[in-house]
Amino acid sequence: MGRSTPFYACQSCGAQSRQFFGRCPGCGSWNSLVEQSSPAADGRRRRATPAPPVDGAAPRGRRSEPIHSVGERPLRRLATGFPELDRVLGGGLVPGSLVLVGGDPGIGKSTLLLQSARALADSCSVLYVSAEESAQQVKLRWRRLGPEQGAEPASEQDGLQLLAETDLELVLQELEALRPAVAIIDSIQALHDAELSSAPGSVSQVRDCAAALQRLAKRQDTALLLVGHVTKEGMLAGPKVLEHLVDAVLTFEGDRFASHRLLRAVKNRFGPTHELGVFEMRDRGLAEVTNPSELFLGGEGPCAGTATIVACEGTRPLLVDLQALVSTTSYASPRRTATGIGINRLHQILAVLEKHLGLPLSRFDCYLAVAGGLDVEEPAADLGVAAAVVASYRDLTLPAGTVLVGELGLGGQIRPVGQLELRLQEAARLGFTRAVVPRSSGLAPVAAALGLELLEAAGVAEALVAALGVDPAAD
Repeated sequence: MGRSTPFYACQSCGAQSRQFFGRCPGCGSWNSLVEQSSPAADGRRRRATPAPPVDGAAPRGRRSEPIHSVGERPLRRLATGFPELDRVLGGGLVPGSLVLVGGDPGIGKSTLLLQSARALADSCSVLYVSAEESAQQVKLRWRRLGPEQGAEPASEQDGLQLLAETDLELVLQELEALRPAVAIIDSIQALHDAELSSAPGSVSQVRDCAAALQRLAKRQDTALLLVGHVTKEGMLAGPKVLEHLVDAVLTFEGDRFASHRLLRAVKNRFGPTHELGVFEMRDRGLAEVTNPSELFLGGEGPCAGTATIVACEGTRPLLVDLQALVSTTSYASPRRTATGIGINRLHQILAVLEKHLGLPLSRFDCYLAVAGGLDVEEPAADLGVAAAVVASYRDLTLPAGTVLVGELGLGGQIRPVGQLELRLQEAARLGFTRAVVPRSSGLAPVAAALGLELLEAAGVAEALVAALGVDPAAD
């Protein structure tokens, strides 16, 4: 037996070192190096490197082919039972694909996938591998998520198979024997390969287990859903190669004080990215939110310091309320706090307002929040942020039924944004009557057909006058 050689492996990036460092030389993370031992012939499944042909021997046959001669096959997708999940995936599950679903503990990852497995079992075979819970625990959740308490339809019992196992070899044997159309691994960090000396959840275990599952899924066209843990910083745990290995990366987000959950596509080889699915956690599991704009709009009516924007998450427009509070500071440097919008974006908008409108905002504290807990990253929210800040500073209320869409440039100009027609259609559908947009949008006929009063502006001062009805720079 080979002699064991100790080494240190980073739990964040997978870098290896013969010497211990407090900080990983590869990714720079602190206290992430863990000692591991590997035999000289470490027992991993390796493929022998083929010997080069001897002189005079016939060369090995090539396996490549011209790209135009590669056969094509139609992309057949599997409906997951959740139209919101299908939207994020790009239309459904693709056979042979790997999908990584990550999220905070208790956010509802297992609930979402078990409900999807229950719906998929009506039309195809599904294997649910529980590596963290016992079979009895999963059965209790399955009963709770069913349409009726205690009901066990025969079709669901036949189509949905359950395996409570952490040994990778046994999981692979079950996948080869059953050959399901869909397999769910909950979770990839809990699987353990006995041929590796490291602990479950380590970089080498996660990397090798995911690679072995990928090879099997591609070979037998099994759609594989992997549940992934996240670190305390909110990033997916394990090596970065795991995210490169899979075909799609979905993140399940939500506030533990709120009932709604957001499902985003960070990576998708078979569909668009940055799509958004909205769910609500109820006592019988997750339910889809078909009209998410009503979820992020306040129902108490207009008030000072509130502005409504139309944000786009992928192909979905969402109307969101922005709330700002501007108050006199008690300290030498004013305080800036932003929830749901980048703090640097807020600093930039405040600087533009002070420069081009002459508002002394550097002597005031400013607090900004996106209602409903949504994170708005696109610059189309700039005009709404500026209107909310100025309205709070002047103690003004925007007229009811007004939405603002536009990017704020450093010169005070209002820049155009994408998907403006789609945003106006969503605003009109929810009963809004006025829209402040960048000039030269060319959507006046569309707005007239929708019953919207279109207020076009070239600069921030003009836009705020049109939205508020008064000159914000006037004393």
